[in-house]
Amino acid sequence: MDTVPACRFPPSARKTTVLAFLCGAFLLFAGVAHAKPFWTDRASADDVYQARVTAAGYVAKVAHVNEIALSYVEGPDNGPPLVLLHAQLLDWFSYSRVLPDLAKSFHVFDIDYPGHGGTVTPANYPMTANQIGKDLGAFITQQIGQPAFVTGNSSGGLLAAWLAANRPDLVRAAVLEDPPLFSSEFPRIKQTIADRAFRTSYTAATNDHPSDFLLYWIRGNATFFRKNVGPGTPFLLTRAVKAYRRDHPGAPIDIALIKNDTVRLLLRGLDRYDPRFGASFYDGGWNQGFDHADALHRITCPVLLLQANTLTLPDGTLNGAMSPQDAQRAVALLRNGRYQKIDAGHVIHLEQPDVFVKILEKFFLGGPPSGSTVGSAPA
Repeated sequence: MDTVPACRFPPSARKTTVLAFLCGAFLLFAGVAHAKPFWTDRASADDVYQARVTAAGYVAKVAHVNEIALSYVEGPDNGPPLVLLHAQLLDWFSYSRVLPDLAKSFHVFDIDYPGHGGTVTPANYPMTANQIGKDLGAFITQQIGQPAFVTGNSSGGLLAAWLAANRPDLVRAAVLEDPPLFSSEFPRIKQTIADRAFRTSYTAATNDHPSDFLLYWIRGNATFFRKNVGPGTPFLLTRAVKAYRRDHPGAPIDIALIKNDTVRLLLRGLDRYDPRFGASFYDGGWNQGFDHADALHRITCPVLLLQANTLTLPDGTLNGAMSPQDAQRAVALLRNGRYQKIDAGHVIHLEQPDVFVKILEKFFLGGPPSGSTVGSAPA
């Protein structure tokens, strides 16, 4: 089984990669392993943010849309509707750092799209942009009932672009947060770091069919953990997960002693992740019928493209969501687009929540008038 290759690169590369959140901060385990057990039950940062989200008026809900049970949290009606679509491997809670502030100006709908979180799909559900996009469009029609602002991170950004292109009646404007435009299309994806990680999902979905993907993922990366953290790391992490589940039945995984926000949220996401989603990127099925260039060209609403840090490795492998050339091409195709580079990792709203909130408020509530093109493509 494949390990997570991004961790083999130096710290500067790990910081910028789209897959940094998969493994880089697991190096923190080295110090923890010799101090006290991972499963020590104490409050974590996630407990604090959950309390803030609840205090801001958010309520967990489930909507039955077509053949799926779509899980989401909804904020108070304090402004125009805003749909949030998280990154692959995470869930709605990745936005917990920005939800309280966004609730002051928007009516937020933070969705677990199919393959993630609490959303339930049929066993034969097609994990494709077209199918998921259609169901998200049905959700907006059914639960929101009016055009919404939409923002998505990574794969969520691709879904936001799909909605803007295919359901223009439902999208007022969109912010695409470091989406893998062009780079995730087959066969181009084979030239990216992401492809190596998707191989694990593909093997799980097509061959091994594990009943517990999180523990399967830990076992699959055991060689990395032993080499870079310590001989007992896979064993300790597995015990931590099992102990947490025993002590908190039915609760999302939250290993308090893991200090890095993104890694902690990654474990939470992997606990309820359907590997068929990643497998569909690996074999090209996810983008079947969804041509990125065509979709961008058909979008008429205002769009802001955010790009996080990225680099290209010496062998030509893309270590990030988009190359500068990809971003430049995307902006050129948009009829009403602008671009902004952010000095952050792939999950911008988690690393720089204040910046992210200000960007959304300015673009959605005080941005350029429809029909104008603002900003410039990256150099």
